[in-house]
Amino acid sequence: MAEDDALAVFEGALRSELKELRALSETGAASRAPVMLDQQSVGRLSRMDAMQAQAMAQATERRRLMRIQQVEAALKRIEDGEYGYCLACGEEIEGRRLETDPAAPLCIGCSRGEN
Repeated sequence: MAEDDALAVFEGALRSELKELRALSETGAASRAPVMLDQQSVGRLSRMDAMQAQAMAQATERRRLMRIQQVEAALKRIEDGEYGYCLACGEEIEGRRLETDPAAPLCIGCSRGEN
């Protein structure tokens, strides 16, 4: 695959992932809302279950927002002509790593702390 073709594939994958992440973030807003006391449910366990579900939804949203930032940063690097190069050492990131995670900002060595 030519370099320009590969870049277009990575950009398309990043844009698709960003769209999906934003849609998931919007649809999950209700599960992160404050827990209301359900008068139909009996006991503390129902409220505890609801609070646990809310906490898990909030943690998921935090991870989703971090991923959105990573994807947006990768798209910015494409726009700036800096995509595919390690932010730590400046070396080219191996194609297989970008195929696995198109938003990867570091080469394998730097992500492992080897460089």
